[in-house]
Amino acid sequence: MQAWFASHPIVAYIVIFVLITYVYNKVFRVRQKLPLVKEIFLYLLMAMGTFMLLVFQIDKLPIIQCLLVAVGLMLLVRVRYFIEGRQKKKAEAAARNS
Repeated sequence: MQAWFASHPIVAYIVIFVLITYVYNKVFRVRQKLPLVKEIFLYLLMAMGTFMLLVFQIDKLPIIQCLLVAVGLMLLVRVRYFIEGRQKKKAEAAARNS
C-alpha cells in the first residue's frame, strides 16, 4: 500500500486532505461557524500542510495509515457514545414506567 501511494501522489494527496479535513471537523471545529474568509484561509493552510504530509508519505512514513487509525478510533468513540446514549434512554424509560 505504501508503494502504491508513493507511485500515485495525487491520490495520496486527496486521501490525506480528506482525512485531515474529517479530523479537523470532528475534533477541532468550534460550535460557531467561522467567517467565510477565515474558513477559506484555514482550508488553504490545511492544503499546504497536506503537501508537507504528502512529502513524508512519499518518503516512506505511514501518514495515511496513521490518519486512518485516528479516524477509526474517532468512529469507535462515536459508536460508544451512541450506545451509551441508547442505554441511558432505556434506563430512564424503565425508571419512569416503574
